[in-house]
Amino acid sequence: MTVTTPARDDSHARLDRLSELARDVLRDCAARGAGQAEVSLSEDRGLNVDVRLGEVETVERTHDRSVAVTVYIDGRKGSASTADLQPESLAATVAMACAIARHTEVDPAAGLADPERMAKAPREFDGWHPWALDADAAIALALRTENAGREADPRISNSEGASTSTAESISVYANSHGFLGRERGTSHSLSASFIAGSGDGMERDYWYTSALAASDLEAPEAVGRRAAERTVARLDPRPLATGDYPVLFAPEMARSLIGHLLNAASGGALYRGASFLVDRCGERLFPGWFQIDERPHLMRGLRSSDFDAEGVATLDQPLVRDGVLVRYLLGSYSARKLGLQSTGNAGGVHNLEVRANAGDLRAIAKAMGRGLLVTELMGQGANTVTGDYSRGAGGFWIENGEIAYPVAEVTIAGKLQDMFLAIEAVGSDVDPRSHIGIGALLVGRMTVAGES
Repeated sequence: MTVTTPARDDSHARLDRLSELARDVLRDCAARGAGQAEVSLSEDRGLNVDVRLGEVETVERTHDRSVAVTVYIDGRKGSASTADLQPESLAATVAMACAIARHTEVDPAAGLADPERMAKAPREFDGWHPWALDADAAIALALRTENAGREADPRISNSEGASTSTAESISVYANSHGFLGRERGTSHSLSASFIAGSGDGMERDYWYTSALAASDLEAPEAVGRRAAERTVARLDPRPLATGDYPVLFAPEMARSLIGHLLNAASGGALYRGASFLVDRCGERLFPGWFQIDERPHLMRGLRSSDFDAEGVATLDQPLVRDGVLVRYLLGSYSARKLGLQSTGNAGGVHNLEVRANAGDLRAIAKAMGRGLLVTELMGQGANTVTGDYSRGAGGFWIENGEIAYPVAEVTIAGKLQDMFLAIEAVGSDVDPRSHIGIGALLVGRMTVAGES
């Protein structure tokens, strides 16, 4: 795949402009009586094309701007936003935020993060790789992706299309502590989705590649063939008897379990009492070998940053150590509500690494011997208030350590608390398309509802 770079990169000049606008907004906030204020400004550009059956379906260029202003006046908070960067619009947005603040209730937990927690001299982490891709070149890549899949196997009977996408974003966050942080990042992707079989025996599946740099993407032909192979592999699924079985989550599915942990450990859920992890920090939730680390300073990491959404400095730090949840995920507001300190997670987590204790999916399946491999999850059946988990699933039955046949229309269920403790293996085959770095994951036993 040919990768080109722009002849001229104006991102620094645009960041300079956003930075000056941020300073202007903060001066206006102070002049209108705000004791504290913060502002976020962003600009996004992108190109997305979709093709289907060899024809162009959509070509979309995007160029969006946004400004969000928050002020604090005598313990009261007001926020307003706009997409217009003209001075009169920014002034009106500040005036609106101040007017709102004067009509809200006093909240002792409201306010900026503590000034001593601000990041010093924020750095970049190799996340800026713009792709000089015009519409014709993007269409050609999408067509190559789709054609490779359609030609891969005669059982591919239809296409749901292929896509090429490229996007770049620049942003500035500034507050009245004197902090100003600038960030820029890019993202690129190729994807394809196909249908195999006919009549009641049709199955669909997909594949995609995504990266910060176009040079890190899989080749279009590889994406198309992988999507086709996954689709054909699902043909002729068999029913599965209801029972308790080991469940092996493919890497792209395994990260959803970590996502449920993050939701339950977030400050917003905790101070509202809407999490099964309330008052459980310091408890062992996983097997003693299980480790999760947050690594916000990885070069070319998908969520790398020196500061969080409030300007608080980020740190390399554990989340789970030797199976024990060692901290929650807190911004300054939720930390104050809980009587704790911000963990630098306003706006979410950065790069997570879940340490492996096993080989890849194939090796884990071989050791498992018999059970369900999950390659698809459906629905939103995870309740982080109670820990109840029930989701539709599809995948393959493993017998004697090998894939025996595809399985569809089953439900896997349990309680997250029990599932976490029942994890037996985490694979080394990390899916690079997410900021949650995890390989295949084996839960020793779950209820699988299939054919009665």
